[in-house]
Amino acid sequence: MQGRLHQRGWLAGRAPSPSAAFSSISGSRSYSAIAGAALATAALMLSACASLTPATHQVSASPEQILQGNVDYHGRFAVHYVDNNGEDRNVYGNFDLQQQADATTLQLLNPLGQTMARISVSPAGATLEVPDRAVQTAPAVETLMQRAIGFPLPMDGLRYWLKPEAAPNTPAQITHDPVSGRVKQIRQDNWTIDYLAYDDPTADKAGKLAGPDSAPLALKRVNLTRAQPPLDVKLVIDR
Repeated sequence: MQGRLHQRGWLAGRAPSPSAAFSSISGSRSYSAIAGAALATAALMLSACASLTPATHQVSASPEQILQGNVDYHGRFAVHYVDNNGEDRNVYGNFDLQQQADATTLQLLNPLGQTMARISVSPAGATLEVPDRAVQTAPAVETLMQRAIGFPLPMDGLRYWLKPEAAPNTPAQITHDPVSGRVKQIRQDNWTIDYLAYDDPTADKAGKLAGPDSAPLALKRVNLTRAQPPLDVKLVIDR
């Protein structure tokens, strides 16, 4: 898939024009958020124009962090990258990300709902499945994805960054919003992760909802950027 990407239309939930390479998938998932809460979130994010000085953290993984339950993410993605010939490429569609203990599975689908790739990562290695091709395996998932689909996604970091928190065992700079106290940006492993919107504006600074039935703070929009080689990933999390 190539050509200029209709990122705003797709990520905002509007279908690309009929002349686009793919039409919008009908009946795509949408998150049932209250309109007033969403407006409050947007106003809060826009008003917090200043940020605290980033702090550098070195995090060590604990068994509790590694085995803290299963998590599923569903939403839309848009990827912009430069191929081996120096040409701009754009890919967009839907994604399903499943995390079970120390194993992660990511399925990328085009806007028509057809599987583009299925990536599985565990301590034993990485596996990539692409339609009409043999299953590929490799110790490193980034190398596997680069070779098979043209761009690598930071699978090892993504499982932590979507919580949102820094991945363990490598240095990270974490910037919090000065008003809400939420994580605003993480810089780690040559990636910059910008947290553009959270789903619930009532969550406290620890990233939990107030009350006895507290739950992890849900992200709504996240951008991941790598300077070299250039790679830009935009995620909208529907649920």
